[in-house]
Amino acid sequence: MTEQQNTPQAAPDAAAPQAHAAGQAPADVAFPKTIRSYVRRTGRVTTGQAKAFEDLGPQFLLSYANAPLDAQAAFGRPGKLILEIGFGMGEATAHIARVRPDDNFLCCEVHEPGVGALLKRIGEHDITNIRILQHDAVEVIDHMLPEGSIDGVHIFFPDPWHKKKHNKRRLIQSPLVAKLATRLKPGGYIHCATDWEPYAVQMLEVLSAEPQLANTAQGYAAKPDYRPLTKFENRGLRLGHGVWDLVFTKC
Repeated sequence: MTEQQNTPQAAPDAAAPQAHAAGQAPADVAFPKTIRSYVRRTGRVTTGQAKAFEDLGPQFLLSYANAPLDAQAAFGRPGKLILEIGFGMGEATAHIARVRPDDNFLCCEVHEPGVGALLKRIGEHDITNIRILQHDAVEVIDHMLPEGSIDGVHIFFPDPWHKKKHNKRRLIQSPLVAKLATRLKPGGYIHCATDWEPYAVQMLEVLSAEPQLANTAQGYAAKPDYRPLTKFENRGLRLGHGVWDLVFTKC
C-alpha cells in the first residue's frame, strides 16, 4: 500500500459525512492549475473503517505506479474494466459491483473515510470485483491506463463548484473527457450523473463536443438500471431537486 493507504488512527464508530464524489485540488497544492479529480475533505476514519483497512486493504487496495495496470492480474480474472472516479462513501459503487458481477471495477478516491467505508461494504457483502486506488484519478489515467484499455467510466455527482468563478475547477472539462475517450475501447461508455442543473448543461456540452463520443440519447439519458438511488439522491428528489444522467459511447 502507498503511504496514503496506511491504516489511520480510528475515531469512535460514527456515520461518515455525505459529500460530493469528486472535485479539484485546493489552492495551496503545488501547481494548482493542474487538473485533479478531487478536493481534500475533512473527516475521521471510524473504528469499523480502520478495521476494514487492516483486514481488507491488502487484497483490495492497489498501489499507484507509473506503469500500465495489468488488470487481469489485479482482479485475478479477465472481465470488462470499468473506471470509477470519486466514489464518495461507496454506496452506489458497492451496489453496482453486486448487480454486475462479471465486470471489474477500478475505483479512484482519495478521501480516506470514503475508502474505508467502501472496504467495509466489500467485507459486509462479500464483493470480489472491486479494486481501489487511493490516488488522483487523473494521474491514474495518464500513467496506468493505456489507450483502448477500459470498457466504461462512471463519474457520479462530482463536486459542482456552484459559484461561477469556481466553474473552471469542475472535473468534467474537454481535456479530461478527451483523455477518457482515448482510453475507452470501441463501444465503451462514459456515464456521468449530477444533481446540479448548470453542471448538467456543461457536461452535455463538453461530452457532445468530443468527436470520439456519441450520445446514447437525445440530450439527457434515462437513469440506467444499474445505478441506484442513494440516500443523498432520494433526499434531494423529495425536496424537488432534479438528477441528470448522461451516457456517451466511444464511436
